[in-house]
Amino acid sequence: MAKILVVDDEEHIRLLYSEELSEAGYEVITAADGYKLIEKIEEQKPDVVILDIKMIDYNGLDLLQKIRNKFYNLPVILCTAYDTFKEDIKSIAADYYVIKSFDLTELKNKISMALDARVPSS
Repeated sequence: MAKILVVDDEEHIRLLYSEELSEAGYEVITAADGYKLIEKIEEQKPDVVILDIKMIDYNGLDLLQKIRNKFYNLPVILCTAYDTFKEDIKSIAADYYVIKSFDLTELKNKISMALDARVPSS
């Protein structure tokens, strides 16, 4: 069972994603912010990270850089309410970019694609 880490400062989003993704057969862990995010990834070893960009006290694009520096092959899906960040050069480090919606079809498709594209660890 694939493990997904959802990083979002909005509790209702974390609950929605947890519920929907658990029903889809994933193990879901959540984080409300970027505090000790790298340590959480080291401990939990998620297969995919879903990362919000605009969080109180944290910039998801900066967190993405930190994740990339330490876990180069870990798939990261940026999930934000704003499509303007697509133009940000830092966004290209993400595997996928999804606009937030209460219909999680696109997000689930991107998770599936990210899991399928993973490089097996040796």
